[in-house]
Amino acid sequence: MDSWEWNKIAGAVLGTLIFVMVIRIASESIFEVEPPAKPGYVVEGVEETASTTSAAPVEEAMPDWGTVLASADVAKGHDISHKCEQCHDLSKGGPNKIGPNLWGVVAAPRGEGRNGFDFSSAMKAKGGTWTYDELFKFLKSPQGYIQGTKMSFAGLRSASDRINLIAYLRTNADSPAPIPPPNPKAAAPAPSQSGTPAAPGGPSATPPAGSSTKPATPPAATPQGGPPKKS
Repeated sequence: MDSWEWNKIAGAVLGTLIFVMVIRIASESIFEVEPPAKPGYVVEGVEETASTTSAAPVEEAMPDWGTVLASADVAKGHDISHKCEQCHDLSKGGPNKIGPNLWGVVAAPRGEGRNGFDFSSAMKAKGGTWTYDELFKFLKSPQGYIQGTKMSFAGLRSASDRINLIAYLRTNADSPAPIPPPNPKAAAPAPSQSGTPAAPGGPSATPPAGSSTKPATPPAATPQGGPPKKS
């Protein structure tokens, strides 16, 4: 095979490669697909990467624990607790795993104890006690509420799920934390006096405009038994 034949083979290979590259570039420009604005599904339990310009979380009203705990579904809370068992042991005397043991966690000190678990510096700095309110806020978004915590769980967005879980965790103790008394709602403010219509004929009734406030003159007296006197 002479050099002319080799040149033809090399030219055919090079032309094929150029043709494939042109087809690829043309197809990408024609069938370019824009990324979706919102993902089709969210994997539960995976913490999304927080944006550097994320807005501050909206303050959520706390439940009336004296009311909601009495009607909470402890069985549903037990089912939800299986998500916690991926990183925590909930049994009495159980070991620490990726996270600390959660037996008797309600009303327990935060960031200390738990059989010597190595808490993050952020959790230690937060301090305090795992009250109902604190658990409610933390379980919604652990990373959002205590930035720097080791807990990577995305959280429970549903308030009812958090209430049921906390109700179950409360029972998961030798001496369950007491339920506070119900907190009655504040009474509605009384209407102002200026906005309260006065009773008809009452002392505060105002006569219509243009009417006289002078009392009517009584009729003249007539002699007893006589006819009315003509004026």
